Amino acid sequence: MDIVRNDDGTLVVPVQARPAEPDDSSSDTAADGAESEPVEAAPTTRVLHPGEGGYNEALAEWDAQQNPDREAAVSTATGREEAMAVVHAVATDPDHTVGEAVEALDDPEASGEALRHVLVGGVHAVEDFAAEVAEAEGGDPLPTHQTTKIIGEVLAELDE
Repeated sequence: MDIVRNDDGTLVVPVQARPAEPDDSSSDTAADGAESEPVEAAPTTRVLHPGEGGYNEALAEWDAQQNPDREAAVSTATGREEAMAVVHAVATDPDHTVGEAVEALDDPEASGEALRHVLVGGVHAVEDFAAEVAEAEGGDPLPTHQTTKIIGEVLAELDE
């Protein structure tokens, strides 16, 4: 099963199904000798929200699913600069849509690679990236969950 990215940024991720814990009062046969109902297995998916544990890793995996033949992400200086600018633009201007921000990029491919590189680095890489954005563009660092959500939105727009 693939990871699914919802429009609100949440991710539906597969989890290993495990049988539900048996109830102490139940067994294969009830006290009167009749068969009891089977116990249902736990759900096989989970919804992860930006900022939740495992979200960044799942988002990086979702991105890799979009183009499985893509080589490992490599961040260039100009790609990273543009990536910081696009994240800042989306975060600070409520009227600035992701589509408009992506259209303004000089090198969308390099920006996407830089953002993928951030995701692959995990939570600390996202935190460091948010601090870099604040230093380069001004303002306070974005919360990690907000940065990750914007990165996911930009990558989804780039893949369209």
